[in-house]
Amino acid sequence: MVEIKRRRSFEAGHRLKFMVLVDETPECDRAVHFAVRRAARLGARVVMLAVAEPPETMEWLGVGDAMRAEAEAETQVRLETLAAAARQAAGVDPELVVRTGERADAILRLIEEDEDIAFLVLGAATGSDGPGPLVSSIAGRAAGSFPVPVVIVPGALSEAEITALAG
Repeated sequence: MVEIKRRRSFEAGHRLKFMVLVDETPECDRAVHFAVRRAARLGARVVMLAVAEPPETMEWLGVGDAMRAEAEAETQVRLETLAAAARQAAGVDPELVVRTGERADAILRLIEEDEDIAFLVLGAATGSDGPGPLVSSIAGRAAGSFPVPVVIVPGALSEAEITALAG
């Protein structure tokens, strides 16, 4: 596990940041909506993290780098689409970060690198399979040792409900 530095978001010269994990799920839109509405209300910032998970690399065929680049490009498009929605909905211009690899590792590394990140915002799935593996993992065994508070936004909430809850 990555050793997490002290949070500095409440010190002079620093601003609180909400970090939202961006993926292709419909509940991700709800998490982004909550994060940008809450950030606007508090005068905070938003960091949108997307983790490109390329298919099994085929280094032996020489296409591993091309596959990674394609996955990162697709991820960047999703981030830019959500960033445009964030600017329109709440006037928040989010910081966009793309990482490649495992989601949990990317989340922890970014929190470790950016001392102003104070909250992680995740969208929870509403299907019969449960809230999703990342939400289950963080809300389960890792909950007591996670380095920042985790806000879980139910995917079933409407934009109006999220706006009201975000303040």
